[in-house]
Amino acid sequence: MSESVNLPALGESVTEGTVTRWLKNVGDRVEVDEPLLEVSTDKVDTEIPSPVAGVVEEILVAEDETVEVGTPLVRIGDGASGGGDAPAEPAAEPAAAEPVPAEQPAPAPQPAAEQPAPAEQPAPSAPAAPAPAEQQAPAVSAPVQPSTEQPEAAEQPAPQAAPVASAPVAAPAPAAAPPAAAPPAAAPPAAAPPAAAPPAAAPPAAAPPVAAPAAAAPPAAAPAPAAAPTAEPAAPAGGNAGYITPIVRKLAQEKGVDLASIVGTGVGGRIRRQDVIAAAETAPAATASAPAASRAPVETSPLRGTTVAMSRLRKVIAERAVASMQSTAQLTSVVEVDVTKVAALRVAVKDAFLAETGVKLSFLPFFAKAATEALKAFPIINATVDGDSIVYPETENLSIAVDTERGLLTPVVRDAGDKSIADLAKDIADLATRTRDNQLKPDELAGGTFTLTNTGSRGALFDTPVVFLPQVAILGTGIVTKKPAVVTVDGADAIAIRSTVFLALSYDHRIVDGADAARFLTAVKNRLEEADFDGDLGI
Repeated sequence: MSESVNLPALGESVTEGTVTRWLKNVGDRVEVDEPLLEVSTDKVDTEIPSPVAGVVEEILVAEDETVEVGTPLVRIGDGASGGGDAPAEPAAEPAAAEPVPAEQPAPAPQPAAEQPAPAEQPAPSAPAAPAPAEQQAPAVSAPVQPSTEQPEAAEQPAPQAAPVASAPVAAPAPAAAPPAAAPPAAAPPAAAPPAAAPPAAAPPAAAPPVAAPAAAAPPAAAPAPAAAPTAEPAAPAGGNAGYITPIVRKLAQEKGVDLASIVGTGVGGRIRRQDVIAAAETAPAATASAPAASRAPVETSPLRGTTVAMSRLRKVIAERAVASMQSTAQLTSVVEVDVTKVAALRVAVKDAFLAETGVKLSFLPFFAKAATEALKAFPIINATVDGDSIVYPETENLSIAVDTERGLLTPVVRDAGDKSIADLAKDIADLATRTRDNQLKPDELAGGTFTLTNTGSRGALFDTPVVFLPQVAILGTGIVTKKPAVVTVDGADAIAIRSTVFLALSYDHRIVDGADAARFLTAVKNRLEEADFDGDLGI
């Protein structure tokens, strides 16, 4: 009794997987929950455990083969129905039995006891022909003996089969002809006559039967071509061979490894994760040994070695920063957010978004949308301090930090809490452009209730941004980067490549507690990880 193990569901939206490595072979014993194989998808690499205990009877899917969820992968049973010897014996019997009925089924009643007669007297080999029907070895030895008498018959077995009295001569010829199917197959027998020069001594009867297996050796050698496919897996001495899993491709992109330069160590030369990691580890050494001239030169600033007066804007920023730090009790809380779904949505709609709005879709509008929604739920983060009072604004006016040559400016997106992602993207792009071009109106820099600063735009992982009065909080968004992370697939932990970002909230501890900050950050985190923004795109 055997049971099939199918490819299980491997996560949301995953419809297929690639078998990267079998951990068990046919005949191996496996216990419940013991890993059977490794499977790779576009989201995760994981091991598939066995749901039953037993013996691996048959592997149904080869390594590097991609199949859909639910496809049978392997049969596991008690081992009674499996095994490699059982099929081998039936396969051998037909091979030996086929020539017998094909040659002379009628004389089969001839007793095997008469077999010694043909061994001693080659001439009466015709009546002894039924004996080869019982045993193939005498049939092979019989033609060897007459061919010492008739070299021409050895060179032309096919024409001689009918006229020659020793019908068994035809028996070995058809048996050897199908595997060889070419004149070269007849060449080994043709070489027999030179070696048969000592046939004068051939009458010592026992020798021909021993030589018969040797004569049968050429057909046995026919499987030699099968060795060529065995060598094929080793053939890919360089470059990527066969299917490369999405996980391996992503890993290679992250580590800057050229897949075409890697020699795969997997089945058939397949490139595995270990190959990419090994190539990435050797890359720094190669880079370090590269000549300095190959590196991009660092441009020296003209300000080096000079002294300049602060601009009016820089003085204002300095004064406000010091006043804020001296007048408030500031600290920062940080969370890490998985934005893989947001990244996928962004890729899916970015072309249509650009065509509809005229602006590129970045991550910043998604962060702004999630933050302004959380401000509605936790207005203390959007509040201001007025003496001994806390003022809760009725709108969410989002200040956007913009880096300019003159310094940091924060134009305001008004009523941001009521805007779609498309509206936010257009407003942010417009304000940023006009800020850098020094075309803002004075009131566009005033009235902000909460600030969003995209420190990741310059590659920062995260920072601890400064809160500027009269606001009590500022959210810093770090760079979105891909990295390995632990995910849960069907209740089991697995490693997958995920897009992540750090969100850092600095806040004024005079009115905002750590619990308030944590609740706000958790709301933003959940909103981004759910990524249910389809109805908020505004296109």
